[in-house]
Amino acid sequence: MALTGLKIQKYLPKTNCKECGSNTCLAFAMKLAAKKAELSLCPYASDEARELLGAASEPPVKAIALGKNGELKLGEETVFYRHEKTFVNQTALAININDDDPPEAIEKTLADIRDYLLERVGEQLTIDMVAVTQRKMPPAQFAGLVRHAWETTGRPLVIVSDQTEALAAAAEAVKGSHSVLASATRENVEQLKTIAVENGHALAVTAPDLDGLAQLTTDLKAAGFNELILRFQTHSLAEQFQVNAIARRAALKENFKPFGYPSLTFIQDPDSLAMTVSAVTEISKFGGICVLPTFDPAQLVALMTLRMNIFTDPQKPIQVEPRIYEIGDPQPDSPVFVTTNFSLTYFIISGEIENSGLSAWLVVPECEGMSVLTSWAAGKFSGSSIARFVKESGLEEKITSRQIIIPGYVAQISGELEENLPGWSVVVGPQESADLDSFISSFRK
Repeated sequence: MALTGLKIQKYLPKTNCKECGSNTCLAFAMKLAAKKAELSLCPYASDEARELLGAASEPPVKAIALGKNGELKLGEETVFYRHEKTFVNQTALAININDDDPPEAIEKTLADIRDYLLERVGEQLTIDMVAVTQRKMPPAQFAGLVRHAWETTGRPLVIVSDQTEALAAAAEAVKGSHSVLASATRENVEQLKTIAVENGHALAVTAPDLDGLAQLTTDLKAAGFNELILRFQTHSLAEQFQVNAIARRAALKENFKPFGYPSLTFIQDPDSLAMTVSAVTEISKFGGICVLPTFDPAQLVALMTLRMNIFTDPQKPIQVEPRIYEIGDPQPDSPVFVTTNFSLTYFIISGEIENSGLSAWLVVPECEGMSVLTSWAAGKFSGSSIARFVKESGLEEKITSRQIIIPGYVAQISGELEENLPGWSVVVGPQESADLDSFISSFRK
């Protein structure tokens, strides 16, 4: 049946208890209709509702939460193309360490993972996970290494071994971290399922072909275990691209539940460029967890920037918090600039002011993340709104200057701004940010 929010609401208890995380049953019904929630979140759903709505309301790609507090989210996607709506949970980036790496190299890599921080357009980006791969260590020693990786970084893990005994020891050593055990096959799936359930971990499953993988996930779900991640066995970049697309299309377009899970991919290319291309493919084509073989900060900058662009909502501009920003060490008599809270605009303007060596106050009112001209055209960046923000921010109590510099593209608001800020004078700045340096030089004279 065609599920709409109103139809689904008829089968809900209508108590508005909020225990599902939504304010009302109708709001929860809307999430179910959009496949953004699972009926299992409602503790009071009737057996009839579970029978009629359960499977039909599940998100086409299951949500998986990793980490001690479930802070790392995977899956839950509802669209094939970003422009259809938006992608939800970005590809997690992990760095691999092997148990036969030199101890000093392992310590350095773990410290690098823990300390890595990239700040871009106001967001702080970090490495999401650590993969620990067993090659030589006996199970008990391997479990100790896994525990050390968890304690050092605090990141959820991808625990990799062909030995069930080693995975069991490691899984118990980091119980409560909600990590990933990799990987279950037809031969060991029952044992690993029990280990995953007992220790609260997700389970990566793999098979030589898609048919075998679909059968594994179907059997596990039927047995009551659904915290699954797909590990495809591909042997070329083209196959990686194709299989990722086939699985996502089957889950989204055909509602094929056996492929409705996030994926796990290990990048194995020894060449740095080939490795980056494979990682880019994984991020661009629906990857859930992408494990890189080495820590390369230059490579991470490129991958994280790409990921940010792909997973940014195309209908919602990136924006910074509306407030008064201090550039350098501004004093009460320092100049006052104003711009919008569109991230790109803010970082360009603040950077140009800082690079000029000038300390200044930068007024950034709420403009819904729009650029200068767009926000002005939408009535969000006007003389009255800027004046109101200046007064409400308390800036006038902090400074003695009563001169404010506005972008040249909105010179027409200068009169309105002076009317709404009595005692202030308005200076029209340059239209282009590249001209700020020469403007500031002449402004100082």
